[in-house]
Amino acid sequence: MSETTALSLEPMVELPGFDALEKVLDELAATASAKEIWAALGQAGLIEQVYRHGSAGGGVIPSRLARVLAAVDERFPVGTTLSTCVQLATVLPILAGDEGLPAQTLRRALSGAATVGLAATDVGSGSDLTALETEVLLGEREIVLNGTKRWITNATTADEFLVLARHRSGRHFTNFTWVLVPAAATGVAVRPAESDLFDGSGVGDVTFEEVRLERSHVVGRPGRGLASFARHIATERLAGALWALALCRRTLEHTLRGLSVRPHQQGTLWDLDSVRQRFATCLVDLRQLDALTRELSDRIASRYDTSAAALLKAAVGSTVDKVLAECAQLQGAEGFTPTGAQRLRAQAAIFGIGGGTTEVVRSTVADDAVVVLAELDPSAWPCTAG
Repeated sequence: MSETTALSLEPMVELPGFDALEKVLDELAATASAKEIWAALGQAGLIEQVYRHGSAGGGVIPSRLARVLAAVDERFPVGTTLSTCVQLATVLPILAGDEGLPAQTLRRALSGAATVGLAATDVGSGSDLTALETEVLLGEREIVLNGTKRWITNATTADEFLVLARHRSGRHFTNFTWVLVPAAATGVAVRPAESDLFDGSGVGDVTFEEVRLERSHVVGRPGRGLASFARHIATERLAGALWALALCRRTLEHTLRGLSVRPHQQGTLWDLDSVRQRFATCLVDLRQLDALTRELSDRIASRYDTSAAALLKAAVGSTVDKVLAECAQLQGAEGFTPTGAQRLRAQAAIFGIGGGTTEVVRSTVADDAVVVLAELDPSAWPCTAG
């Protein structure tokens, strides 16, 4: 095992209060909204403790981020975990390091007093953010924002939107800028998504029509929008892997319990070797994803390694789909219940789409084929005696 692998998910010294995570969540009703969950985490000081030195600009601590996502996933619907994941991994780090209004919003979000929606994807741009059409006119004292964002998490619940917009035409990566927009600003309209798969996430479309704001609503330097997004989407992809591991693990545990008690002939379904073989395949796949996540987590969290994040994201998309498809089949009729694996499988399709589709990130992995192959060379392993 390399030094990086050993360090990747090594537990950190717990800050006061982090060990109360599960207790804080257990005190909430099972029907608690994502906004209520976020508020509870913030009020308990748990959000800031996900980051190194308590600063969102310092990078996430993978072990703590994993624990928060697993705890939320275990107790609440997929949509609420999605709401929490996007804010922790992407929104707050992008806001960090700026002064004025962004800093004020960041403080409120860290305390749980504000929910911020990440509005990056346009109606027609998909994963190709350089094709987005949302525009911001940057004046000396005032900015004007126009455009429509699609499938935005926290759209219906956000107090503020962190909006990626182009400030000049063309596909060059320096043509894009972040803008912080109050949800109550004149010209902002929100429409809930026509789907109940992600209830609790507040997902929807957001339209900005002649939204006029003071120049202070610009986040970071103009032209740095795509660069900062590329940096922090790496963390979101790590967060997705950590969440995927938790979701698949609990689904496999639930499936195993069902197989172990469901009668079949003189025993249970678990006694069938064909069932055990299929379940074992899921365990192998999940262990492989877990090992890859542990190996790459420090590179992503500390160095924002986009190549490593793409490799991990590609593995997540295929692993989640295979594991949940098998669980859905093994659960039989139970899989079609509201909490069964058939519905969960449909919800989990987001792991292969959100944060970059599996096909797009595989292309990124292919771009770095030489580097990936070099890292697989046994001579690159550290040689230690004993």
